Amino acid sequence: MIVTQALDVVLLLLLVMTAVAIARVKDLFATVMLSGIYGLLSASFFVLMDAVDVAFTEASVGAGIFPLLMLAVLSFVGRYEADSKRRVALPVFLLTLVSGAVLLLATTQMPAFGGEDTPAQQHVAVRYIEDSPQEIGIPNMVTSVLASYRGFDTLGEVLVIFTATIGVVVVLLGVVQPGKARSLPADEDMADHKVLRIVGKMLIPLILLFALYVQFHGDYGPGGGFQAGVIFATGIILYAMLFGLSNAQRVLPMPLLRGLTALGVMIYGSVGVAGLLAGGNFLDYSVLASDPVSGQHLGILLIELGVGVTVASSMVLIFYAFSLTTSSDGSVER
Repeated sequence: MIVTQALDVVLLLLLVMTAVAIARVKDLFATVMLSGIYGLLSASFFVLMDAVDVAFTEASVGAGIFPLLMLAVLSFVGRYEADSKRRVALPVFLLTLVSGAVLLLATTQMPAFGGEDTPAQQHVAVRYIEDSPQEIGIPNMVTSVLASYRGFDTLGEVLVIFTATIGVVVVLLGVVQPGKARSLPADEDMADHKVLRIVGKMLIPLILLFALYVQFHGDYGPGGGFQAGVIFATGIILYAMLFGLSNAQRVLPMPLLRGLTALGVMIYGSVGVAGLLAGGNFLDYSVLASDPVSGQHLGILLIELGVGVTVASSMVLIFYAFSLTTSSDGSVER
């Protein structure tokens, strides 16, 4: 117990030190690297709190795809932040202090972490822990909650990702008329970076294989469609950065990605419709097979597949949109 508390304090101090360093440094490359470190520290903190699935997501996003996207941006905007003579406005500073004080005060009214009298321990946790093995039949209770018990919420999250992707693509690229392909910017020559390209050729297949493992292992351990989708997108984005955007688009063109983004949502919704047609409720997987537990397995497998397809294609599509918006000379097209 004492060792765990000591690790909590050390990780919290490292998080604060990293956040202060991010706010102070003007080297944007160092900022990106520190942001990745912050993601890894946060993932470690979640592991100590026994939130392994959340830690997996934080590591995939915070230390995986986010640094890659920011490095791609740095290739267009430059490495160093421009000097600014502006001072922090006093009202904004005071508002920040007051907001922080209110948030800290609110934490004192929260139940003790892990306390037996908390609502989660008295109602939700007991229900899931005692009944999910018989009702759902999979070892990972987190997947049971996300994919089955609160399947409506997860469907909403997938729809939010889908809508956000549409918004980003429309804002950056506009509505592309049928038959009018958008010209690609000139790919930066990476032929001289032989070490990066050779290491990338070895790592990218392993990244994609690991994404498949995470996708189909979410029933038994940490993982699922969200984490797998981000990991798969990381491999594709890394390939585009090392071997050129045009080569990446030969593998995954934008029209295909747009279709896949919608296909994942359609797969998820179709599972719910299938439940209705089989005589059950929307997103009731128990009626999808003769055995209710087998139906739960089938339904969770299909909706997780839809989540993974939508997340992966959305992340790659957003990367394409940012890359196509910026021309090869670093200026942004309007």
